[in-house]
Amino acid sequence: MDKISVLGLAIGIAAIVGGQVLEGGHAASLAQPVALLIVLGGTLGAIMLQSPYATFMRGMRMARWIWFPPAVDYRQMIRRISGWSQLSRREGLLALENTLGQLRDDFERKGLQLLVDGAEPERLREVLEVDIATYEGELKSSARIWEAAGGYSPTIGILGAVLGLIQVMENLSDPSKLGAGIAVAFVATIYGVGLANLVFLPISNKLKAHIGRLVAQREMIVDGLVGIANGDNPRIIESRLQGYIF
Repeated sequence: MDKISVLGLAIGIAAIVGGQVLEGGHAASLAQPVALLIVLGGTLGAIMLQSPYATFMRGMRMARWIWFPPAVDYRQMIRRISGWSQLSRREGLLALENTLGQLRDDFERKGLQLLVDGAEPERLREVLEVDIATYEGELKSSARIWEAAGGYSPTIGILGAVLGLIQVMENLSDPSKLGAGIAVAFVATIYGVGLANLVFLPISNKLKAHIGRLVAQREMIVDGLVGIANGDNPRIIESRLQGYIF
């Protein structure tokens, strides 16, 4: 689990609720289910309207990366590519064919298959970079639904505030009903702005960071395979791949 995500969210919420209490207010006054329903429901509807089904569902599934990031082990990948390089140098490229059945990742398998089939280095890079561009584009379009949610929710919060004020205006003759309407009006704005800046936009940015790591791993694979295809020394390939570690 990504502990810094849990800690960051907890600190953000605690700061807002703690500030409310320190100013003499009550934490319970921030609990307005109607306001939350307006903001979450309106924001969800907006991002569903703007997104294709596959993109929306992929973006929802990617949210778990905030707590459980995708595994990216650059050092293990360098060791694997270095092993391929040494094997091909000793026994030739065809010896790598026995390795194909051990690979679970489709991208690795495709790249190694192209290498075994004798693809020219530049053609190998060209084919795999198209795959990388498509992969990166799909992931980024899915991550952008959270960025879109961060843009919509403050506006939906203002909409909730207007709805609360309408309720206030309709019940001016009944003071007992004014408090609920005013509470919804102000808390809806807090929910809209708070969710945008504490949840939706940070999720989007963190997903983009994870996508960058995944893309870098694939670029590392391409760089290593092209080096093998060019017949580079295994030590040179390994040294170059070390530059991907940061």
